Amino acid sequence: MEDKGFISLLAVRARISPDAVYATFDGEPITFSDLHRTSDSVAAELRRLGVVKGDRVALMLRNSPDSLAVLFAIAKCGAVWVPVNVQLRGDGLKYILEHCDPRVVFADRDLFANILDCGVDTGAFRLVAETGEAGSLDRLVAGGHVFSEALPEADDLFALNYTSGTTGRPKGVCVTHRMLRYASEGAMLCADARDGDVFFVWEPLYHIGGAQLVPIPLLRDVRLAMVQRFSASRFWDQVRDCGATQIHYLGGVLQILLKQPEEAGDRNHGVRVAWGGGCPRDLWRAFEERFGMPLRECYGMTESSSITTFNESGLLGSVGKPVPWLRVEILDDEGRPVPAGTAGEIVVHPRREGAVFAGYFRNEEATAKALRPDGFHTGDLGMIDAEGNLYFLGRLTDSVRVRGENVSAFEVEHVAGSHPLVEECALIGVRAEVGEQEIKLFLKPKQGAEIDLSSFSDWLGERLAPFQNPRYLVVIEDFERTPSQRIMKHRLPAALDGSWDRLSGTRQTNAYPTGRQPQ
Repeated sequence: MEDKGFISLLAVRARISPDAVYATFDGEPITFSDLHRTSDSVAAELRRLGVVKGDRVALMLRNSPDSLAVLFAIAKCGAVWVPVNVQLRGDGLKYILEHCDPRVVFADRDLFANILDCGVDTGAFRLVAETGEAGSLDRLVAGGHVFSEALPEADDLFALNYTSGTTGRPKGVCVTHRMLRYASEGAMLCADARDGDVFFVWEPLYHIGGAQLVPIPLLRDVRLAMVQRFSASRFWDQVRDCGATQIHYLGGVLQILLKQPEEAGDRNHGVRVAWGGGCPRDLWRAFEERFGMPLRECYGMTESSSITTFNESGLLGSVGKPVPWLRVEILDDEGRPVPAGTAGEIVVHPRREGAVFAGYFRNEEATAKALRPDGFHTGDLGMIDAEGNLYFLGRLTDSVRVRGENVSAFEVEHVAGSHPLVEECALIGVRAEVGEQEIKLFLKPKQGAEIDLSSFSDWLGERLAPFQNPRYLVVIEDFERTPSQRIMKHRLPAALDGSWDRLSGTRQTNAYPTGRQPQ
């Protein structure tokens, strides 16, 4: 791997093969020279806006050619990219924008209201629309400026990726240019990338699943085929139209595609590999047989350059073996290695410089908890078999995985608990029809209060991102507690009997006095 990360390669590709296609967006080509020119212009304009090396620039943008241009511009000028989920609102959005302390925030025009209404001091940064008035992003892209300053070094900070907090607020993972390069290298290993391949990209760039693909065309002779969003009904038509050879999955994508009506042309495509994380074991072979391609599972976290292990052998249920720049072991509660076949915490070690993050942004406590002398503690439960294959067994920490997003129990409980009728609440994850889990929230009302669950759900919807809003609600009289008065979440029932379902609007029929389902 080169010492300069990835950004220096754009100018090289633009000079050597200016008309070669870096990516298509909804079928329209973006050449290397296009991307180099537009990102140069935005980088120069960022300087005019007062952005200096190390300043944060937040992007609350949907995928577009312009969002690609500003991402590369941030990389060129040494600023720090803060990807912001476009679904965020309320207190969660306010926290990230306050915590990262951005110099500039780019946002789609229709998201301005969410930013203005979340309570953040908008006078603390420059808010720039994606399109519209003078000074908007599309105008910056078209400015025609040349950026000629020295590029950042590989170990300079490139991004703050906010991940779900489990016992507190979201944590900003400090991602260097080198780490994103490692992430792309890992993605290529998992996807078995070859020259001439086309990666179908439906993932938003504010998610690490999308961000890790951005440098790939700079590293190999491959092309990205980007679309605005995932569409189950148009998925295979889009894949065929763009000539995709690789598709990525996470969340409930595989389940959603399997639920589509079977067609004679289900195998009529050029995809060689489907790769990603979170495939349920019982769907693995069904997907391969119906659509005629192997699945290659991977495991990883943003903190360890996204891809930690990948399944090259096709062993059912395994997330494979480590990438060359990382080592993985399983430790027990006392920090001791466990024998093969024994469950414990997944702990990651770098084999090469900079493959594991150096810490969380402005969060020394969380950094010290995760980065210990015996390695990076992931908070994930796993097992390694005698052949060295890793199996992911779930989260040790208090979070839920919903449609590819980690949802912090703390964040949801913090918002729900602020409702004037709620005394206490507790969140658990339950099995989902599509995706990994759904959220079930237990509510203890204040004395004498009655909670209308439909109105309460609407109230949450105004303050939480859609993927954070609990699907199931249950009112209880009290919680079972430990001697230290902590709620015993493991005793809360995952059964859905008696729950109010946000999707159907059906109300609960009974309440469990202690949170336990009657036997």
